[in-house]
Amino acid sequence: MSNTDDQPKQSWWRRLSSGLKRTSSSIGQAVADLVTKRKLDRAMVEDMEDVLLRADLGTEVAARIAAAVGEGRYDKAISPDEVKAVVASEVETVLAPVAQPLVIDPARKPFVILVVGVNGSGKTTTIGKLASRFRSEGRKVMLAAGDTFRAAAIEQLKIWGERTGAPVVARAHGADAAGLAFDALTAAKADGTDVLLVDTAGRLQNKAELMNELEKVVRVMKKVDADAPHAVLLVLDATVGQNALSQVEAFHKTAGVTGLVMTKLDGTARGGILVALSAKFKLPVHFIGVGEGVDDLAPFTARDFARAIAGLE
Repeated sequence: MSNTDDQPKQSWWRRLSSGLKRTSSSIGQAVADLVTKRKLDRAMVEDMEDVLLRADLGTEVAARIAAAVGEGRYDKAISPDEVKAVVASEVETVLAPVAQPLVIDPARKPFVILVVGVNGSGKTTTIGKLASRFRSEGRKVMLAAGDTFRAAAIEQLKIWGERTGAPVVARAHGADAAGLAFDALTAAKADGTDVLLVDTAGRLQNKAELMNELEKVVRVMKKVDADAPHAVLLVLDATVGQNALSQVEAFHKTAGVTGLVMTKLDGTARGGILVALSAKFKLPVHFIGVGEGVDDLAPFTARDFARAIAGLE
């Protein structure tokens, strides 16, 4: 393999491990403090479980890792690196089944991706980054500014449209989102668009109203294409930690989430929440984001993430 091929992989790994630094060092430091002082015993395994719980890895995964660390090692000294290796391998086991690419089916034209999530999760930016990715793959992309409640979201999407050369279907602030989705899908069909990315409102304060609107958007799209939307991506902000679990529950029930995108992993020590989500919901994780740049959203790979979160080089 030539160096040039390896370059993007290297720089993404660097960004990923530095993006997950806060999570990995919180786990690493706590583990090191535990294991350097004494031999492994049941009490230490329980302390380790607590450390992993505090990193938002979830009860099931924390217990699994702690048990794996204890396996056959009682009364022996254990090094921090050995513990990190166990953390990485157990986390990878949990993540491997959910690390699935988002596959655009060329037979479904346009392939409709409905993007959902609470305000502030990075939805609109994620749409822009996905548009950029699809355009670079040579696909014809259209954007729909379906978050009609926020004038800023409409403006932001128009900027991404200009930046990526993708037409944007937008209406006045406060317009009916379902009507807009209907128009966008009709236009995308007529235009021979490959991928239609639809933004949606994300105010969870009044859950019932938001969820009714989402249901209506989905229902109206089906009038144009019975199979639409073909993917429903839930964008989650890693910094909300445990709160992400209830967001997945709410949106999954209403919009039938087909996959997850997790953003802002570089802004938190709670990156372990992705592991807890994967263990609980088993939904595909398509992309993760570790920064603002357009290249900071990348397909999710279980091994890289597991090693980065364990702090392995």
